[in-house]
Amino acid sequence: MSNQDTEQKILNAATDVFQSKGMDGARMQEIADKANINKAMLHYYYRSKQKLFEAVFKTAISIMAPKLTEIIEKEEPLFDKIKHFTNSYINLISKHSYIPTFIIHELNRNPEILQDTFVKQFGNSFNKMKTQVNEMVENGEIRPIEPEHLIINVVAMSIFPFVAKPILKAVLQKDEADYQLLLEERKTHVADFVINSIKIN
Repeated sequence: MSNQDTEQKILNAATDVFQSKGMDGARMQEIADKANINKAMLHYYYRSKQKLFEAVFKTAISIMAPKLTEIIEKEEPLFDKIKHFTNSYINLISKHSYIPTFIIHELNRNPEILQDTFVKQFGNSFNKMKTQVNEMVENGEIRPIEPEHLIINVVAMSIFPFVAKPILKAVLQKDEADYQLLLEERKTHVADFVINSIKIN
């Protein structure tokens, strides 16, 4: 087996374990077993669980970023863009649910990793959307709002149910199946809420 194949097996195994156990609950031995390699080989490729987590995170972002960037930069009406972005963003986070936990974990401890990753993947993609929002405000097509606040509203409302999942499940008295249904509903609810907040009737 080539080094590339082995590394991909490790990343696939780590993704599954981080997805189900989270950063704190994951164990290197479990990841090695799932990848069908010994722990020494795992440490040869990734010296620590943190390094492995970072690799998995960057891989997931590299998958997500092109899809989201395509939506942000696409020439289409703003309301359609909000709907498509919210749907895709929540769908992608659902498939990589360890990402919000990683972001929170790293924000204060090692923010440079997040900055480098997001700047590299998204760059100036939001500039086109910011211009679109400003033009619509100037033309009286939507209520006055700073583009940055609009973008933050969409992202924050989409990601919070993943970050606060244990608390929300308890407070809302939802089992896992019901909570997954709620997340599915968020795809349209968030978009409708944001659009209605800026739409001029």
